Amino acid sequence: MMRPAVRCRRPLTLALLLPLAVAMMALLPAPAGAQALPGLSSLRVAYNTRKATANPQGELKAQLDAVDKAIAAATRAGDIGEARRQIAKGMALLSGDAWTPALDYRNSLVIRSARTVVDSAEPYAARLEQIYKPAIDLTPAMTARVSLLKRAPAAPPAAAGAGASPQGPPPMVTVRDFGRMDGVARDLRESPFPMELDLSAVPDGVYALEAELFDGETSLGTVRLALVLQKGLDARLRALEAGAAAAPEAVRADIRYPGDYIRNVNRGRVGRGTFDVGAELTAAEAVLAAVKTGKDPFMGRTGSMERHYVLQGADEVMPYRVFVPTGYTSGAPAPLVIALHGLGGNEDAFFDFYDRAPVTLAEQHGFLMAAPLGYRVDGFYGATMGSVPPDAATRRRLDLSEKDVMEVVRLMRAHYNVDPGRISLIGHSMGAIGTWHLGAKYPELWAALGPFSGTGSPDSAARMKAIPQIVVHGDADPTVNVSGSRAMVAELKRLGAEVTYIEVPGGNHTDVVVPNLPKVFEFLAAHRRPKT
Repeated sequence: MMRPAVRCRRPLTLALLLPLAVAMMALLPAPAGAQALPGLSSLRVAYNTRKATANPQGELKAQLDAVDKAIAAATRAGDIGEARRQIAKGMALLSGDAWTPALDYRNSLVIRSARTVVDSAEPYAARLEQIYKPAIDLTPAMTARVSLLKRAPAAPPAAAGAGASPQGPPPMVTVRDFGRMDGVARDLRESPFPMELDLSAVPDGVYALEAELFDGETSLGTVRLALVLQKGLDARLRALEAGAAAAPEAVRADIRYPGDYIRNVNRGRVGRGTFDVGAELTAAEAVLAAVKTGKDPFMGRTGSMERHYVLQGADEVMPYRVFVPTGYTSGAPAPLVIALHGLGGNEDAFFDFYDRAPVTLAEQHGFLMAAPLGYRVDGFYGATMGSVPPDAATRRRLDLSEKDVMEVVRLMRAHYNVDPGRISLIGHSMGAIGTWHLGAKYPELWAALGPFSGTGSPDSAARMKAIPQIVVHGDADPTVNVSGSRAMVAELKRLGAEVTYIEVPGGNHTDVVVPNLPKVFEFLAAHRRPKT
């Protein structure tokens, strides 16, 4: 990605565009987890996908039906801890594991701290907590063994032998053993267990703080918290904040972004995800250095870049990706594509994944392209799912997610010569749900829509019947059933809308995207909004 400094995010797999990999990791024993727990919507989709794939029958189905009722009851009551517990139970049953008191206890545990992105020169404090009350009998002899872990270096390819298949990530190894600590309370909701640790001699990098819990000598399992250690972090953040205050408004958010994001990670508002602390600091410092020489490092740029702005109502700096084709000139209006990522993904999805085909196709067709975060990785771009009205916190997240998308549209029109009759919207999975939601809510804006593997409300079709649409879905999708797209397409066609529907035989949730992206971009290129 082109920026004033090299910006490198930790690699993602396509699975991160779905919640499945992330959510399942959150429910496995001893994950290197984030302080911000995976959203309940992500966990539900992971569980439902796993259930649809397994197609349980007989006694297992009866057990899962009871789990589903318990999840629904906990959700209605606002007992999110209990909902998480029931989803963990369902995942265990689907894996063929018995839901034992020990497994129940293990899934209740979390490590939390005031900071997970840490200036290691400072003393570090963390605490053991629980997110729900497990059903287990414990003695007063509770202890915890605390360690700092780091992933071992990857073995060179030759070490695995010629033709060997990938073996997954290298194992975690202990780099610091803090020993056994006693005095752990049986109820960690009422009495969290404090841990004070000296990390000053630990090199910069990504680590996992691990606590193994014991009842006497019986191990009850482990829990981990992912940490990033960076010496001198606080001084660098202060310098960026001071520099941003004196910088032009147009680039102020680009300089502030690392500090703002790190604060939100530390507060537990967001997970760190693929945020590369060192690279992001370096990139922001490069923008600041350019500004000090009187230059705008983004002026006249083509290619791929990341920009930032402050989202009003959230008071947070939002990232968004931008692609400017090499043939773009400010003297001629250019078409714009807004791309919405799937649940668990981020603004990088349509730029760095899907074989990078969207960027290639945008260049080929001369499109500007922009991808918002959507406020949160599970923001749904304002769309509500299910029959239960969202609570206040969820409603705020949905509203800000929608607002983020519309602000990115506004910024692109302010920064570039965008053809107002050729603004299109595409999305995958949650992004497709958002595409249909925003298509219906702002029908006067879009020249064409391109949802992949989504669903929507047929009741909304009448509001966007004038927008040409190309819809793609696999008929073997275990995550978002193809019936959602079929119902939307049927209603749109009944209303006389222009719809091209591509249903892929045997296609799953993700493998239908890349092969059909060229057809979608050709469709977008062939349409413009009629002049009024």
